[in-house]
Amino acid sequence: MRYRIVLRRRFKTGAFFEGILPVISIFAALLFSGGALLLFGVSPLAAYRAMFRGALGSGYGLSEVIVKAIPLVISGVAVALAFRMKVWNIGAEGQIYLGALASAAAVRFLPSDSRVVMLLTMTVAAIIAGGAWGYVAGFLKSRWNVNEVITTLMLNYVGIHLADYFIYGPWRDPSSLGFPMTPPFPPSARLPLFFGTRVHLGILAAVLLVLLFRLVIRWTRWGFEIRAIGDNPRAAEYAGISYGRNVVLLMFISGAIAGLAGMTEIAGLQGRLQPGFSPGYGYTAIIVAWLARLNPWGIMMVSFFMGVLLVGGDTIQVINPLRHPRRDTYREIRGTEPGA
Repeated sequence: MRYRIVLRRRFKTGAFFEGILPVISIFAALLFSGGALLLFGVSPLAAYRAMFRGALGSGYGLSEVIVKAIPLVISGVAVALAFRMKVWNIGAEGQIYLGALASAAAVRFLPSDSRVVMLLTMTVAAIIAGGAWGYVAGFLKSRWNVNEVITTLMLNYVGIHLADYFIYGPWRDPSSLGFPMTPPFPPSARLPLFFGTRVHLGILAAVLLVLLFRLVIRWTRWGFEIRAIGDNPRAAEYAGISYGRNVVLLMFISGAIAGLAGMTEIAGLQGRLQPGFSPGYGYTAIIVAWLARLNPWGIMMVSFFMGVLLVGGDTIQVINPLRHPRRDTYREIRGTEPGA
């Protein structure tokens, strides 16, 4: 008796596969990273144990994980919204910088002693600036079918260098001893902090955006149009759903959300605009969105996990025999005495 194996494409995956695939992806990444650590003579288990201990082993570490997760959740929602319609917004990083730049401009040119008024002004400015940056790519896509991957990616560099121009140039703080940064924001332009940590009001914006993302995609007419275009653009167009209009609107809203991430980052943490305030949150958001399978609840979970990796990575970087007091931790990871 002869047997034949036939491979067929699965058009719909079950809930089990939807949930288990991100876990497998993360486990595989940790496994391969562990192999790289072994090449440098580092125990992967000890390194990972130190990472998770530093990130989750104290209240301070946990609060820092949340701080890192806030911009990832917001920018993750931004790119996931576009990806849901199969419009590839790779420009969240530039939109974050434009949102931060517009927020700093609002503080500089439209100051107010009222925290409510000042924060609202900064929020509106960030939304408009980030949305406009996304609108450029959406308009080019709609009008001339210009590939949005290329335009959004290139606009990242334009946005970053535009912000740098003002930081290094006309907006540089004269009292910063030559360091490139704007003057510090007044207290009215700072987001409130919680429980004596660096966790700021941006956490509420992140949670609200996740809820809105779920509500819009599943329960509104526009969400249905997004899903219809993402599943079959030609069928959606035949049904009377305008592809061009939705692309422009979607890219504007996606950019606006990413711009809001920039505003929360500088108003909640930095207190001023300076180079490199975003360590690639816009790019990491793409990973977050795909690991979460474009699921809003998954975005929160993956962002938290990425926050653990970022804080844990910072923890093991400072394990240095010259400046870290815990020699036993260094010995545990490296397997040797410091300086041996």
